[in-house]
Amino acid sequence: MTRHGPRPVMWLAGAAAALLAALGAALLIDLPLEGRQEILWRIRVPRVCLGLTAGAALAASGMAFQAMFRNALATPYTLGVSSGASLGAALYMRAALRLDTAGIDGVSLAALAGAGLSTMLVYGLTRLSHAFSTATLLLAGVATSFSFTSLILLTQYTSDITTSFRVGRWLMGGLEVVGFEPVWQVLPFAAVGLIVVAVLTRELDLLVVGEDLAATRGVSVEHVKRLLFFAVSLMVGGVTAVCGPIGFVGLIVPHIGRLLVGGHHRLLAPFSILGGAAFLVTCDTVARVAIAPVEVPVGSITALVGGPFFLTLLLWGRAHRGFEAS
Repeated sequence: MTRHGPRPVMWLAGAAAALLAALGAALLIDLPLEGRQEILWRIRVPRVCLGLTAGAALAASGMAFQAMFRNALATPYTLGVSSGASLGAALYMRAALRLDTAGIDGVSLAALAGAGLSTMLVYGLTRLSHAFSTATLLLAGVATSFSFTSLILLTQYTSDITTSFRVGRWLMGGLEVVGFEPVWQVLPFAAVGLIVVAVLTRELDLLVVGEDLAATRGVSVEHVKRLLFFAVSLMVGGVTAVCGPIGFVGLIVPHIGRLLVGGHHRLLAPFSILGGAAFLVTCDTVARVAIAPVEVPVGSITALVGGPFFLTLLLWGRAHRGFEAS
């Protein structure tokens, strides 16, 4: 594997500096004088912490799935976890339930249950082939995602206008929180997933080269793939349950990382974590102030950035060259 850029460590430092700048902007821009302490500590700081956690988790998830599938266009939502979470949330809103438990919002609980169902369904379909094949896993994930998406549309279509709007708004993703409870809800999922990804950076390097070579280097390929699948799916499910589906973070940041620090996951993993956190916090700040006092869903901003980025990858061939050269 070759490195992109002469000074990868400097790019890591740059990612850390960008994160600090994003934090300062998110906390201080448009902060009113009246009640600023209350707004800062009950709204701004929890919102930024949630953005940091979600952004880091989504970027690391995208990086891990791209290595595991050897597919530069894989995202955290490739295996249908987001669709499962969204279906759970949509059905909960459609049923007009009120099942808040231990301070956790009922929509988040339903979304987490949907994410878990999707994960187990994809795993079960993959096991039917009697091998944990990445090709089968990918096909099962895509099929599950399409199926759940159709059920979400059906649920939304048969709902009243208020529920339909709530479902549509949730599907756009958002970081609007009051207090730190949502941060504590996401943090365990993100922490477990990030630790697993950080520990398996060597295995990710070898999986990119090929499963056969990884096996000859002492990697238990099926065990590593299964561990990554569950850890990353759990992380994505936890983030989606609280924030809704926020796209393109896991696609954009790892690709920029490969261009700047190269394909070695020992460097790419910390860059993705720092860059994902900075990217999502910045997008949320833009979403908050772009047409203030109205707040744009942060998922809309990431999609506005990610769409052109995705097209650029296709038109310039960066998706394949950047991945294969790594």
